[in-house]
Amino acid sequence: MSTAIELHAVTKLYRRYAHRRQFATLKSALISGSLVRDLRPDETFTAVGGVSFSVPTGSAFGIIGRNGSGKSTLLNLIAGITKPTSGEVQVNGRISALIELGAGFHPEISGRENVFINGVMLGLSKREITERFDEIVRFAELEAFIDAPVKTYSSGMYMRLGFAVAVHVDPDILIVDEVLAVGDEGFSLKCLDKFSEFKRHGKTILLVTHGLNTVQKFCDEAVWLDEGQIKGQGDPRRVVHMYLSDVAAAEEKLLAAEDKKRVEATTLDKTTPRTGSDESRGDGEPPEDMFRASEGRWGSGDATITNVTIDGDDGPTHLFQSGDQMTVRMKVTASVPLDDFVFGISIFNTEGICCYGTNTDIEDFKSETITGDGEVSVVIEHLDLVEGTYKLDVAVHTREGRPYDYHRLLHTFRVKSDIKDIGIYRPRHAWTFTPNIRFRNGPGE
Repeated sequence: MSTAIELHAVTKLYRRYAHRRQFATLKSALISGSLVRDLRPDETFTAVGGVSFSVPTGSAFGIIGRNGSGKSTLLNLIAGITKPTSGEVQVNGRISALIELGAGFHPEISGRENVFINGVMLGLSKREITERFDEIVRFAELEAFIDAPVKTYSSGMYMRLGFAVAVHVDPDILIVDEVLAVGDEGFSLKCLDKFSEFKRHGKTILLVTHGLNTVQKFCDEAVWLDEGQIKGQGDPRRVVHMYLSDVAAAEEKLLAAEDKKRVEATTLDKTTPRTGSDESRGDGEPPEDMFRASEGRWGSGDATITNVTIDGDDGPTHLFQSGDQMTVRMKVTASVPLDDFVFGISIFNTEGICCYGTNTDIEDFKSETITGDGEVSVVIEHLDLVEGTYKLDVAVHTREGRPYDYHRLLHTFRVKSDIKDIGIYRPRHAWTFTPNIRFRNGPGE
């Protein structure tokens, strides 16, 4: 199988800008011999470090990774926009690259004139552009705006025109960066149809995107780039899974650190919390609306919640899939024997809306005694929440509501879902259709 793109140990270094060692003029920089080579390691930044891979002709190849991982730099190297500091980039065939939104467009002139300028820059003759002009404009859906200055275009119009020109110059290799993200769903589907047409004609597509479903469904192979180096390569589903696992691990670490910092920064406040504009007062009375209280911790301290963990199937975590089982564990200490106590939890979304709340008194548990150290667990069998970040209140208080220890908005968890529905609660449900109503695909396909 022939190769369209091949990279051998490609490295790209950039200079870190600082006040020291600035060149006075371009001439002095050139006379010095190198802008990068003679700098100390701490004065350079490695955007791409020792990357090697090949892209077979006629394939769709995806590049994924976090922002700042080196993806766009890599595309610039392949497109010939910039040169590698070391290593070799080999490209076999004519490239059409859509890397930066509006790149190559002059804002003051019309879309019509920009089509001709871009076409010439991509290697077409004026005659070839004229022959394809109507098709380009029709594909971009800009018939009514093609004679307007492009500075009046929206970002979506910019993208549509740039993509239309790029795919109609008949390239051997099409390079597309994340700019497709600014398009609407209808045009994105049109772009994917064009990609499929390119593949049928043996063209090569290099795609950088955060749309992981697109990579899994459309690409033949994928690379995961992180801090300028390849972390995974091969089957798109496997590479996407590796990437998502790494993202989840970093997200879990961040949420855990934020929760720990938040809890450590609070102390048990024996005054009543503020609710809205009310000032704290020391009469021990609970606030009129506990759910309006600010983040913090308060109570008499007769019983305290010394530790809170949120568990999934494999132990403590802050990340759940919609529908997972979640267990909230509270370690509790009673400084004096108590016979009047209630344990409660409440879940809030980031807008402060209570999604669910319950306690042992509501569920008819009659308190008898608590002494010393103990543990309370609440198991939610199906966490049927839509995707989002949620806050957890936990408390131990009297039946009348006087708090012994109330943790307000101190504990965080996040729900993930492949289905991007809206609201708060995701009830279990199913769709049915009569035979005359058909869909091309269903959930999970």
